[in-house]
Amino acid sequence: MIAIDTSSNAGTLFADVQAQHVFDDQKTFADAVPLYSLPYIAAKYAHQKEQEGFSLLQFVRNNFMLPGQLTEHNQKPKKSIDDHIFGLWDKLTRTNTKDNGSLIGLPHSYVTPGGRFEEQYYWDSYFTMLGLVESDRVDLVEGMIDNFTYLINTIGFIPNANRTYYLTRSQIPFYSAMVRLLEEIKGPEILIKYLPTLQKEHEFWMKGSETLDEENNCCLRVVRMENGSLLNRYWDTENTPRPEGYALDVAVKMQAPDNKELYRNIRAACESGWDFSSRWLSDGKNLHSICTTEIVPVDLNCMLLHMEKTILAAFSLSGNISMQKKYEQLVAQRTAAIENYLWDEDSHVYKDYDFKNKHATSSFTLAMLFPLYIGISSNERAAAVLSFVKKNMLKEGGLLTTNVKTKQQWDAVKGWAPLQWIGYAAALNYGNNELSENIRKSWMQNIEHKYRLTGHLMEKYPVVMTASDNDTGGEYPNQDGFGWTNGVYLKMKHSL
Repeated sequence: MIAIDTSSNAGTLFADVQAQHVFDDQKTFADAVPLYSLPYIAAKYAHQKEQEGFSLLQFVRNNFMLPGQLTEHNQKPKKSIDDHIFGLWDKLTRTNTKDNGSLIGLPHSYVTPGGRFEEQYYWDSYFTMLGLVESDRVDLVEGMIDNFTYLINTIGFIPNANRTYYLTRSQIPFYSAMVRLLEEIKGPEILIKYLPTLQKEHEFWMKGSETLDEENNCCLRVVRMENGSLLNRYWDTENTPRPEGYALDVAVKMQAPDNKELYRNIRAACESGWDFSSRWLSDGKNLHSICTTEIVPVDLNCMLLHMEKTILAAFSLSGNISMQKKYEQLVAQRTAAIENYLWDEDSHVYKDYDFKNKHATSSFTLAMLFPLYIGISSNERAAAVLSFVKKNMLKEGGLLTTNVKTKQQWDAVKGWAPLQWIGYAAALNYGNNELSENIRKSWMQNIEHKYRLTGHLMEKYPVVMTASDNDTGGEYPNQDGFGWTNGVYLKMKHSL
């Protein structure tokens, strides 16, 4: 990837390609691999760009290897959806042990999401793994977990995906859920094996907590709440346009020139995995109002609690009494803080918390299900959440992501496989079998209907069936493949 330093020729080339929209998808050039040294290409560009008849697109094609994608023509399926998915696993699998352009080499093969995504993504991988287990591909599951372990040990955390331009942020932490998934197959000794890296990831998320006090209440990804408890937020160490979304970010900045943290807030939303959603927007609709780093999110803190509980289980298994007591305290503190700050008594659901203004945000999102997914909610609160979800979020094609319609892809009318699974599992955890079955059936029927028509499995789907198939929003087209859709579909099917 070309560094975005516009004072350099290489940076000028990158900015020109992105600003002129040479490719419809901004990620294309960010993922391109230079065929020659960057200084040589940059010098050539500086010399040639003013020449008559110069084509920037042709220059890029002559000097970079562009990423390929899994693509299929629209066609009615010739095989069952299960057979289609089983065949896709190998098509989506990559083996890249050496760094190549912006791609970071990993020691084991991995399953990519599909389409424009040629990397091993963090939270995507857990939901893909659900289907890999059902397909008897535990080899791939273990290899992908070990890839994440390698990243923790070499760079100190799991990045958004194995690209150099993702090294400033992580993603919602599902590593402990992956370890637990493998534990179900291979036994409790798995917890001991991955304990050191679980601790390292926890340290990454809690870095800076020791510096916080009443005056300085936030640092990196940690927030000190009014009562002294610690919760977390999404963050990014850079405050510059994203290489894979350069033109969009610059355009948004022009709408809010005084927002000095705008780029960081965009990047932090990408760390959430919900890029983008009204839940991060102070005015609920415009991307230039994004304020991700001012929000304590429900889902993030629940998954960090899951991580802490997993570490506690590992220390209990190993017999380390002092560390067991430490994590018992951490688990109790975070559980109490989630219930204190992320439960909204006015609406009787869990909500994100605006820690700058000290109140719940206005957004109603499926993140409210995460306390039920990890099993910490009281029966009374869980019943209220599930009642709200049934009444307001469940549609004929699955669960809405939020209850407001915007141009963003993590809002209505869109539905996403990982959140369908979270909702299904949350309802099951609290004995609401009717709701869990309705979520499962509505989502699976949506997938099956679209597959019968097109032979495709997509990244996201409209869940309001009167909506257009193109009504899926976002900064890039809906993608074909698709890892987490495949995984959740198989897991739900085999959960009958």
